[in-house]
Amino acid sequence: MPNTPSAKKRLRQSQEQRLRNRGVKSQLRSLDRKVREAVAAGDVDGADAAVRVAAKRIDQASSKGVIHKNAAARRKSRLQAAIKKIKRG
Repeated sequence: MPNTPSAKKRLRQSQEQRLRNRGVKSQLRSLDRKVREAVAAGDVDGADAAVRVAAKRIDQASSKGVIHKNAAARRKSRLQAAIKKIKRG
């Protein structure tokens, strides 16, 4: 347990940030799943729309420091590759 007032404040802040980050990460997983489900169903238009939303949220999470910028780039790249694959046939 923290003893100093500043350590107590850091604990409160980190707990709030953890809850906020958990929500964002959960949302990212849901958006990722929507894209992959659209790809599996062969719905090109739905997948395109879903990947636009997902890419925006991934960028926002990256800019806030919830996920690393390279992790964000990798996720977006993999989603785009999945869409590209169904567009080719």
